[in-house]
Amino acid sequence: MDISWLALGLFMLVLIAPAAINRHYQLGLGREMLVAISRMTVQMLLVGIYLEFVFALDSLALNLTWLAIMLVVGSSAIIGKAKLPKQTMFMPMTLGLLIGVTPILAILMLGVFGPTPFYKAQFLIPTAGMLLGNSLSNNIIALTRLFDAFNEKQAEYQGALALGATPTQAATPFIQSAMQQAFAPILASMATTGIVSLPGMMTGQILGGSDPIVAVKYQIVILVAVLACISLSVSSALWLTLKKLLNETGKMRFNRV
Repeated sequence: MDISWLALGLFMLVLIAPAAINRHYQLGLGREMLVAISRMTVQMLLVGIYLEFVFALDSLALNLTWLAIMLVVGSSAIIGKAKLPKQTMFMPMTLGLLIGVTPILAILMLGVFGPTPFYKAQFLIPTAGMLLGNSLSNNIIALTRLFDAFNEKQAEYQGALALGATPTQAATPFIQSAMQQAFAPILASMATTGIVSLPGMMTGQILGGSDPIVAVKYQIVILVAVLACISLSVSSALWLTLKKLLNETGKMRFNRV
């Protein structure tokens, strides 16, 4: 069942509600809402047009190029939101996302979905997008928490160094706290999925006419894949960040911007 452009346009009238709330409470978010909605609409339409072309061409080189662009944009978004120096942190973040996405995506394409060819854009690009999209917020949480810990608990860190701990050992509690907070949202979401909420992918498949059990199986696969991807990307990004962050004496090489 398709959605007509007229129906889509009329549905956008529900935005009157957030606009009215913003005006009533004087939140000052009118311009930000307008920019966000406009960018989302234009970007989604352009991506839709582009993906039709990509799906029709189904080129391995083009698919890999698009994945590389997704990685670069994702890394830049994480660095920007976490307020980190871009030049220093770009490589650790990109590698962290790559380490998280690549093995999980390969397992899905070669062992679970099994499209022909294995790099079929219809499967590869949306799946990679879901994995990367879910990894972004968790990496932002982890990195923000890590740098906050270094700023707030510097005395604890220096005390551990004074007692003979290596920089990595002294920073271990900060890493543990950052990872715990990064995993909390996905674990909470998984614990309530199916009772409190139906994920967007599953809902979309059911609305598109898929059998509910088939939609459930796909959603379980995606949620497990997302958790595994987050685990790999967050742990890799934090480890690589720590290597960049600290010198041999344990002193921080740079601070948040």
